[in-house]
Amino acid sequence: MPNKRPASNDLGTRPSNDQGIRAADKTTKLPMGRAKPHVIEKKQSLAGTQTLVRGLEVVDAVADGAATLNDLAAAIGLNRSTTHRLASTLVELRYLEYSRNDGYSLGPKLLQLGYAAGRKKDLPRVAREHLEKLSNSTRDTVHIGILDGNRALYLDKISGSRRVEISSQIGERQPLRSTGLGKALILDATEQQWLEYYDQESRLGNRYDVPLDEWLKRMRDYAKHGHAFDLEENEDRIRCVAAPIRDVSGSIVGAISVSSAAQYMDDLRMRGLTFEVKKAAEAISNGLGYNPDASKKGVAPRKA
Repeated sequence: MPNKRPASNDLGTRPSNDQGIRAADKTTKLPMGRAKPHVIEKKQSLAGTQTLVRGLEVVDAVADGAATLNDLAAAIGLNRSTTHRLASTLVELRYLEYSRNDGYSLGPKLLQLGYAAGRKKDLPRVAREHLEKLSNSTRDTVHIGILDGNRALYLDKISGSRRVEISSQIGERQPLRSTGLGKALILDATEQQWLEYYDQESRLGNRYDVPLDEWLKRMRDYAKHGHAFDLEENEDRIRCVAAPIRDVSGSIVGAISVSSAAQYMDDLRMRGLTFEVKKAAEAISNGLGYNPDASKKGVAPRKA
């Protein structure tokens, strides 16, 4: 007598609609109170993400000045018990520190991570993409440089597409008082420091046609608006627009400039370029960890 083949499990046999529904029910039904595996996994993933976000919110709250458990709970909108568990875990992992007298503070792990990130944030590397975009959009030569003693050291240069030759070279040092990039590097300096920079150039015998009073007046205006000009002061018939780059502390750590022949750089275009140059400088600054909102809260830029 031939064996019967179970119709519901035979791929060659098509069960009735009712049978198909019942079969499907059998394959997916779980004991009461248990969720399907993919639902559990999704819920766990969402819960883990939420916990991570809450933990980061605790760190941000401490960075903004919250020191007590009540302050933290209020800042992140959770109850004291949940907040305490999050904060305790962060203390255990050294992202936070806790003392009875001072409460919560940022921990040494964050310093380690900040130092590691800072070492990888090489200024020319961070800036390169923004410099290329700026050069392409303006068609002019773009520089980036840093303060090196009493001079501006050029770290990178991207030539423009116009038939204009800018004599600057990567690695050379240029005066501060006559170059736009040099002026941008010292916008945070005191007037006494500006005087010293100006006088030092004079003692070196470098010819300069802008009197001290006029130069100081211009520097005050540049510092107020966050950019600087070179009005054919350093090289004949060459003008430039420059803006400072700031790091996480708000200090000026570099500057960029757009340079071209005076025929392409009338006063109107220079004023218009200030927005584009400052935008590029701000993007580079953000890449270095600069947060303008934090500076407004009292992190003063370091004087040059």
